[in-house]
Amino acid sequence: MIILITGATSGFGKAIAEKFASNNYNCIITGRRKEKLLAIADDLQKKYSIKVLPLVFDVRNREEVFNHLENLPDEWKNIDVLVNNAGGAWGRDSFENGLIDDYDTMIQTNVNGLLYVSKAVLPNMIKNKKGHIINMGSVAARDMYQNGNVYCAAKAAVDALSKTMRIDLLPHKIKVTAIQPGAADTEFALVRFKGDADKAAQTYKGYEPLHANDIADITYYCATLPSHVCINDLVVTCTAQADGIYFYKE
Repeated sequence: MIILITGATSGFGKAIAEKFASNNYNCIITGRRKEKLLAIADDLQKKYSIKVLPLVFDVRNREEVFNHLENLPDEWKNIDVLVNNAGGAWGRDSFENGLIDDYDTMIQTNVNGLLYVSKAVLPNMIKNKKGHIINMGSVAARDMYQNGNVYCAAKAAVDALSKTMRIDLLPHKIKVTAIQPGAADTEFALVRFKGDADKAAQTYKGYEPLHANDIADITYYCATLPSHVCINDLVVTCTAQADGIYFYKE
């Protein structure tokens, strides 16, 4: 079995690679940070005796995506599971104060990257009449919050795409699942607040958020159900979070 995971150098992506590798999946992992990606690939191979193909590219770059994924070695072409994990939020400002560069980055990474990678991988899934695409969304797709603006919009697009991909790919027997996590202790907040560790830490103060391994376990569960079963949409939060807005903090 082969899984392709985008954004695998940290957070959910890294944890998902570890989970699937520990269950004998060969892994294609992608990311922009070459040294980290190669180190993770080496570690997975040593720990689990599986094959790993690290591909260094930015999902925002359409040419890079298709050059890599349309020219995979034969042994890697038949991908069983695609996890569109690359994404994130940049900035948390009121709309009128936000930076256009941040807006572009969020749309290009969360939406365009998902489209490019999915389109590149689909032909072989269609040929094989099987496959599973898992899109990492967010509770921000459902519950709009102050200063969430473009991030909420990007994840709402992921939600809509997941639903329509599921419909369109029915004749090809391809599953599509959207996993919508709430607050999770990964690099997400550090990226959003542009390296401000104090601000990032405040995000998770007073409660226990989700951890990357929680999402990895859920992703593995969704991907390993019987062939006639598909979880289309799954919202998951920590116990202290009800939705995209309401928390109980101590």
